[in-house]
Amino acid sequence: MTDFAAIDFETANYERSSVCAVGVVIVRGGEIVDSFYSLIQPEPNYYCWQCRAVHGLGHADTDDAPVFPEVWAQIEPLIEGLPLVAHNSPFDEGCLREVFRVYQMDYPDYEFYDTCRASRSALPDLDNHQLDTVSAACGYILENHHHALADAEACAWIAREIL
Repeated sequence: MTDFAAIDFETANYERSSVCAVGVVIVRGGEIVDSFYSLIQPEPNYYCWQCRAVHGLGHADTDDAPVFPEVWAQIEPLIEGLPLVAHNSPFDEGCLREVFRVYQMDYPDYEFYDTCRASRSALPDLDNHQLDTVSAACGYILENHHHALADAEACAWIAREIL
């Protein structure tokens, strides 16, 4: 796979629609050619402490951020015609589907590939198949884990190596 968009969401709470950050990395011809990052006002707009402990985001970060439809209007042209790749894609695809539903947007049935699942086949001897472990095995050191753009970059690196 040489052309794709790696995507990662962070959520404010346990509702999949509560995306509060998104990172996207565009790969064409096997090379990273573009990236996008944005904070997002989550819906519903509250933070649980467990999610804050993971990514460090809160109301101070997102109260003035755009809502999802405004952010997606910027992402959509970047990813047009590309399959989406995520590490543990059921989570990220679930977030995308749910936030589309909440905002009553037509979901275009994006094609998703899962680097976590692929890594279990391609790298069966790893201690675990978490994003930082797999990216390190593929030669990419993830330094800012749970920042949506950093995670999308790690996912793109993995996808270029094993998909």
